[in-house]
Amino acid sequence: MKKIILILIGLYSGLCQAQIKFTNPIMSGFYPDPSVTKVGEDYYLVNSTFAYFPGVPVFHSKDLKNWKQIGNVIDRPSQMTFFGDQTSRGLFAPSINFFKGTYYMTCTNIDKNGNFVMTAKNPAGPWGNPVWLPKVRGIDPSLFFDQDKAYIVYNSDPPGNKSLYPGHRTIRTFEFDPINLNVIGEEIQLVNGGVDISKKPVWIEGPHIFKRGDWYYLCAAEGGTSVNHSQVILRSKNATGPYVPYEKNPILTQRDLDPNRKDPITSAGHAELVEGPDGKTYAVFLAVRPYEGNHYNTGRETFIAPVKWEGGWPIINPDQNEIPYYFSAGFKEVKQSAPPQSGNFAYRTTFENKIDQSLLFLRTNDTSWYKLDKVNGLTMKLLPETCMGLGNPAFIGKRQQHLTSTATTEMTFEAKKPNEKAGMLIFQGEYNFYYICKSVREGKQVVQLYQGNPKTKTMDLITEAPITGKKVQFKIQAQREFYSFHFSESTGKWKLLKDKIDGKFLSTQTAGGFVGSLFALYATSSGEPSQNMASYKWLDYSGNDAVYSK
Repeated sequence: MKKIILILIGLYSGLCQAQIKFTNPIMSGFYPDPSVTKVGEDYYLVNSTFAYFPGVPVFHSKDLKNWKQIGNVIDRPSQMTFFGDQTSRGLFAPSINFFKGTYYMTCTNIDKNGNFVMTAKNPAGPWGNPVWLPKVRGIDPSLFFDQDKAYIVYNSDPPGNKSLYPGHRTIRTFEFDPINLNVIGEEIQLVNGGVDISKKPVWIEGPHIFKRGDWYYLCAAEGGTSVNHSQVILRSKNATGPYVPYEKNPILTQRDLDPNRKDPITSAGHAELVEGPDGKTYAVFLAVRPYEGNHYNTGRETFIAPVKWEGGWPIINPDQNEIPYYFSAGFKEVKQSAPPQSGNFAYRTTFENKIDQSLLFLRTNDTSWYKLDKVNGLTMKLLPETCMGLGNPAFIGKRQQHLTSTATTEMTFEAKKPNEKAGMLIFQGEYNFYYICKSVREGKQVVQLYQGNPKTKTMDLITEAPITGKKVQFKIQAQREFYSFHFSESTGKWKLLKDKIDGKFLSTQTAGGFVGSLFALYATSSGEPSQNMASYKWLDYSGNDAVYSK
């Protein structure tokens, strides 16, 4: 009997060890438009970055839960820059694939040369230069490799370039040459409008083709990337169609749920299906976490849900209507040595010898205006460029990843003129930001708080306070729809500059666009030349959302 009990305990222990618990989102903060591919036992994930640089982060995982950034596809200005692009332009919806020893990343540079493909032998890089695809007209290109053939599939113009209604689009494909990186033959239309054109479906986009058994599946988003977002599925016996839609579409949406439900997850779609370590199917997709109505500041994030196959069709999140914050799966967790990306967490970023590859510049990385060392950390020149322009200001940002979060930094700086300002932003777009900074007024050093003004295309002073020394610490606290701003001249002795500032001003609902908010270190001479510099010792971040504290 004792032996049987020990065996049962061992079996139970083994089952417990084989349970992985997912926390959604798996990539919190501004990590939209996810694409994932499986190579052996490894998974690789990419996301959109729009006008931020470096472009298209690459993450690695063994379990679809723990993700470590291993590189960026666009990490050299010689590959691409985004001068002249507003923050929500630039790179749209990358897709990552692997075929015969080569990794492929397809993407859209929306206002420049359109669609392109890049390749690498190692997903960590280096990636080659973009190869442009002028015949591929539209957005959201992805590749499908089918034994001896390959295809590129994408969102495109309506037939004859004549829209029957606003948002009328098509899904199209070309055969693709994976060696010479160009399209072959004639363009083929796969879907017109969406699942049912009689219902005027809008923005069929983010398409992926995959094969399961004898069927080719076309998985795409419908409804636009806001509250009406959804995922639909069609299938065919041939890669080039004709594709027949699933009669129970959509296979994922949150648009029909009570908008007043507690801790809502909304706007779900732009999914890609992948086989998990247990052989079962999972969907990786974008969704958002609003704090009120459709207001959210954390951007579109990357979520995961299980997939169930019924009658030859996949159903995402089949056992409940609401996307869960937690769910378990029957395989083991494989942790990574990397900063956390989901749940509540806190960590410090230092600047002793390198810029962390998760941090973001605006439009390019020009190494001439900053330097790193152990004593001072990050020292930035005060550039004439401002965050309100379309150039490359002295700006380095970190994503806001929680509804309730805090960012702090320690800065050494002394302004010589009123136009010289250095401090920290909470930044959503060119004119939707708050800026706590150190400057000078009437010969005296001051701490100031500014708000961007979309109407006047400048920024307005909210309040200011006197300060004495060169060294100062700044703290910005996000508390769902409110932000507060503090400073300290001696560690731990915080002075409130202003609290309960309107956070909806930073939300996508108010500011528009497709990005999330960033905490950014930022120094400017406001359009005038300056030789002055500001040094930042570290950047601390902590997130504490109530939903993860239960």
